[in-house]
Amino acid sequence: MTDKELDERVNRAVDNFMQGYGCCQSVVAAFADLYGLDDTLAKKIAAGFGGGVGRLRMMCGAVSGIVMLVGLDCGQTEGSDREGKSACYKVVQDLLAKSKEENGSLICAEILGLKGYEKANSSYVASARTAEYYKTRPCAAKVESAARIFANYLKAKGC
Repeated sequence: MTDKELDERVNRAVDNFMQGYGCCQSVVAAFADLYGLDDTLAKKIAAGFGGGVGRLRMMCGAVSGIVMLVGLDCGQTEGSDREGKSACYKVVQDLLAKSKEENGSLICAEILGLKGYEKANSSYVASARTAEYYKTRPCAAKVESAARIFANYLKAKGC
């Protein structure tokens, strides 16, 4: 895959987010076809991870997207394959360390600067995607970061 093709996938992830998809959906859908998933199925699988998993402000949805993509890329399929499981975990830990280094945290609430009481009062109601939302949220940049981290992983693998 060329640098241009990888850049297009990173841009697709950001475009997905700007169209109203969640952080995880945006990242996963940008690469899903590489693993035989169509756009709709990828977005459905990733839908519940938005807002830090169901808007609970836990692990960032964009970061969850990295984890899902790593599973698609190198996840083991035999329960007894400890070596394969370990190899997948190593890739996840390496890529998430890069994300934490770039973004300061892997936790949605921390990335958004929410305090404990704000996080506790969070509801399941999705935020309206308005110009003000996009202006005040760092999420598009986090989606771009996650997609870029995964694209660089693919590049380093020689894909």
